[in-house]
Amino acid sequence: MAELNERFYDYLIEEDEPRACRAIPDDACTNVPKNFTLNIANGTLTKLAEKIISPNLTLAWIMHFFGASSAMVGALVPIKDAGSLLPQLAVSGKIRSYSIRKNFWVISGLVQAFCWLAAAGHIFFGNQDTVPLIILILLAVFSIASGVASVAYKDVIGKTIPKNTRGQMLSYRSTFGGVLSLIAGVLLVFFIQENADKTIYGFMFLFASILWLIASLLFFNIKEEKGATEGGRNPFQEIKEGVSLIKDEKDFRNFLFTRALLMAVPLLQPFYVLVAKDIDDTTWSLLGYLIIVNGLANVLSSPFWGKIADQSSTRLMRISSVIAIAGGIYALLFYFVSDWNLGFYYFIPVFFINGIAYSGARLSRKTYLVDYAPSENKATYVSVANTFIGLFTLIAAGFGLVAEYFGLPAQILFFMSLLVGAIVLSYRLKKV
Repeated sequence: MAELNERFYDYLIEEDEPRACRAIPDDACTNVPKNFTLNIANGTLTKLAEKIISPNLTLAWIMHFFGASSAMVGALVPIKDAGSLLPQLAVSGKIRSYSIRKNFWVISGLVQAFCWLAAAGHIFFGNQDTVPLIILILLAVFSIASGVASVAYKDVIGKTIPKNTRGQMLSYRSTFGGVLSLIAGVLLVFFIQENADKTIYGFMFLFASILWLIASLLFFNIKEEKGATEGGRNPFQEIKEGVSLIKDEKDFRNFLFTRALLMAVPLLQPFYVLVAKDIDDTTWSLLGYLIIVNGLANVLSSPFWGKIADQSSTRLMRISSVIAIAGGIYALLFYFVSDWNLGFYYFIPVFFINGIAYSGARLSRKTYLVDYAPSENKATYVSVANTFIGLFTLIAAGFGLVAEYFGLPAQILFFMSLLVGAIVLSYRLKKV
């Protein structure tokens, strides 16, 4: 097995010199191939699981099937983001006090596996009228576990994977997981042609649960050396410093508001799912097309966005916002030009357009924050920004009431207006 790990590592990582274990303990150097392989396998499975049960796509589709209101569907992305972002300040110091941190990820992964197993069990055996509410509750627990895992993951990677190979490892995790998700979409399109049925949705949750379970076992087998337990930050001190940053730094404050308005891009996606199901709710395989198109948008656009972000992250914010607005205008045609009798397949480009916009928006705000934050205090800026967005998404959970009372076209127009605000604010951001 060790030889296979070595071959796999050497095949993916081209090094001009003998392995240099930069920024990790010397004792961990011999375990790099094994840890690298386990990490990619773990990431491939979790990325696939996240695509199978995605809050902004598949969960919205499933929730609508079980009769969820527009407000409940609109709460999916805010619950996911708030749950994963808000705990990070509170748990980071606690995790730092343990010399071995991989167990935090393992326990979090098992919790996530249990959440989707419970969802599957409720779909198979529970009251169908309460499925949407149960899914929202389980998503909240799932997301909190995700936030804990995210903090632990960064620490474990910093101790087990050399600095010069971390980016490649992360890219392989995303690439392999993305390829499998595209295959899953194709299978849904061409091999599962029957009408939607609760059994299919139940098995989706069950399969995602199994993936999280296996991923947890893989992560448990990562060889992690003991690390320092000093330097854990007090969350109250961190919050106090964060409030001072927001109060005293106008440029940072402008960025936070701009980033919050850019959240309109992912928040639009669940409502596009509702529009798609209104257009054609007859066949299960249509969801497969959405998974494929969304995956392709991310894979194809990322290289182009990377180059633009390096030139100007604020320009990328504006470009992404304009693209998302264009997608919204295209979606509104299905309401305001009903005489054209446009069907589901004509609506698919909306998901492709929004996927491209989301990829750009996400990269632009990450790049801007990394470039803006001073190196000696970067962790604080990142944690404060994440906490701020987590709080904002709690407010955004109520945005779905617009669709509930005024209809989906009004909801789309509302998010488009937020993106216009993001464009305006982006011109006030400090150049970095």
